[in-house]
Amino acid sequence: MSLDPPVLFVSDHLAGAVHVLTVPDGTPVGRLSSRHISEHAGFLALPGGRTACVDDRRGELLILDPHAERLVERAFPVAVPAEHLACDPSGRHLAVTTGLGANETPWSDLLTVIDLTTGDTSTVRTRVGEPGVTVLGGEDPLVVLRHREPGQWAAHHFADLLAAPPGCPPATPRSVLPLPDDGHGDAQLPDTGHVFAATSRGVHRARRRGGALAAETPIPWGSRSRGWYLRLDTRRRALWSTLRGGDPDPRLWPEWTNHAWRHGLDTGHTDHVDLGPGLVFRLALARRHTAFTRVHPDGDELILLSPDDTVRRVPLPAMDGAPRRGTTPWEGVQRRAIAASPASDWIAVTRGGHGEVHIVDAVTGHEAARPRPGTPLHHGGHLALRSRDDGADGDPVGR
Repeated sequence: MSLDPPVLFVSDHLAGAVHVLTVPDGTPVGRLSSRHISEHAGFLALPGGRTACVDDRRGELLILDPHAERLVERAFPVAVPAEHLACDPSGRHLAVTTGLGANETPWSDLLTVIDLTTGDTSTVRTRVGEPGVTVLGGEDPLVVLRHREPGQWAAHHFADLLAAPPGCPPATPRSVLPLPDDGHGDAQLPDTGHVFAATSRGVHRARRRGGALAAETPIPWGSRSRGWYLRLDTRRRALWSTLRGGDPDPRLWPEWTNHAWRHGLDTGHTDHVDLGPGLVFRLALARRHTAFTRVHPDGDELILLSPDDTVRRVPLPAMDGAPRRGTTPWEGVQRRAIAASPASDWIAVTRGGHGEVHIVDAVTGHEAARPRPGTPLHHGGHLALRSRDDGADGDPVGR
């Protein structure tokens, strides 16, 4: 393992800043200005502690290396607004889909692919929507788009997309598989060539067979609720999600139920752990714990779930402008971002609008530092926690 301390990327996508802090002390070691990182596409872990993200204003994919003299290692032109970001298991072949942006309905059908080794890029047209993406590896990488309405997995050969002529021509998939129309959440298991998509019916899965996909039996949620977020646990070979239940009316969000969902990919066993009511969405995977934030009018908390399913609840200070009863939890409110590294026990959580980051020891639940990077972190910002050889790149989907 590298002796370098973990590094925290803190993106304030509204203020246009990326702060880089050491963990756990929160010392600033780098900063980018006038960079509006796509919160939805998130950060993508690459080998060597590097991280990829998309600047939605400039239309650039950035490769960030906190261990180098220059933070921005390289930049590539991509279509925006960025919706999802993924790479193949080698970290060489990247894909960026476009989606909603600041619009009420999806309008862009553009997909960009990048070869980091050659520097070649290409942009093609696919389908208007908000497609998820995974990139299966091997000598002939396969770009798999997860479409909605109608639901579909569409498999494209990376080489075909990269060789497309200029002018953003339409790209026809080599093969397709049907999915339910409400897919949201993507993952892949690199060593087996499996892709996964979260839908209301469960987690659909398929495996690469040559240049196509072969469907396999879906994994049931085991609940009347469903997950909207899907993540691969690289250390424990499991899939994770948060199951949300209750009346779907967003104004009733304080009564939503939430359960951690874990499915062992080797054992086939599924577990559920009650997290409590309110707003729980993304999660973070540390060395030994899985971390969630729960926002609720009666008090927010960081939830730390240990391997034996013991739950530790750490209160978090309230946010001015937090979601309130009778309003939606999405529009014009403050939120929290969360991050962890699979090689570390540190958890980072933002306090949206206050410009604060809580750095917490997952083993003890104690806060080690509360750095203030210098921008408000409205809407919670976005985080990524990396160390040089932490193995986070074993999950080749942007988070």
